[in-house]
Amino acid sequence: MTSDCRAAKKRLPSILNGSPDVNSELPANIVAQDENLAFDPESDQPSRLDRCQRRIGYHFQNRQLLIEALTHASGAEHRLASNERLEFLGDAILGAVVCELLYERYPQYQEGDLTKIKSAVVSRQACAKISEALGLQEFLIVGRGMAASQTIPPSLLADVFESLIAAIHLDGGNDAAKRFIEQYIGPEIELAATGDMGGNYKSLLQQMAQRDFYSSPSYQLLDEKGPDHRKCFKVAAQIGSTRYQAAWGRNKKEAEQRAACNALAEINGESPQYISD
Repeated sequence: MTSDCRAAKKRLPSILNGSPDVNSELPANIVAQDENLAFDPESDQPSRLDRCQRRIGYHFQNRQLLIEALTHASGAEHRLASNERLEFLGDAILGAVVCELLYERYPQYQEGDLTKIKSAVVSRQACAKISEALGLQEFLIVGRGMAASQTIPPSLLADVFESLIAAIHLDGGNDAAKRFIEQYIGPEIELAATGDMGGNYKSLLQQMAQRDFYSSPSYQLLDEKGPDHRKCFKVAAQIGSTRYQAAWGRNKKEAEQRAACNALAEINGESPQYISD
């Protein structure tokens, strides 16, 4: 992963908090198109495309796809040269990949829970926030009228993220698009799952422990492993003197939710969902 890509990921805000800045200023170096002027990467902005590719962590074999993904209808020679068609395709790819990731990662979640998480992480607001965090507004190709307005609509930011997904899919195939989506949407899936849906397990265990054992559960951190940027945590739920099957998670919140799930299963005489070793 390039340094630009790592820096962009550090700037990614949580989708679950706040909204994209609707008054984001257009950068001074944004490409503003004359009405009949096409963007020419060979003579105009080759370095801009290189910086954009470093920023998103993907290098195109067909750079024209990248140009199309960055081109708003106001900056295109005609509508078919804008990113509208790519946005249409990218929206479908994003939804399908997120559904697959949710299905693989959360086998214990019911359809309704998966739908809620998906709705949060593929929303227009979510896509706009990721685009803003990546600084994609620096690379947009827009008409002079929009450039003069000094504001970037959140809808435009959402469109360019979905357009990039489609462009990467067409350039590098399904796997490349899935890696791109997982890189930037994956962390938000975890936040949505552990923050909204996953909270059910800890809440259920709390209620059961107080009702049946007259006590509240505690969560013990037993182990952690991996480099600082990709640590995993091993946590066990405990009620009184009874410690239940521990579980690993990609963050402490996820590990606690899984540990609570294991505890509920054991209390109910079932096999734990998550194996700790």
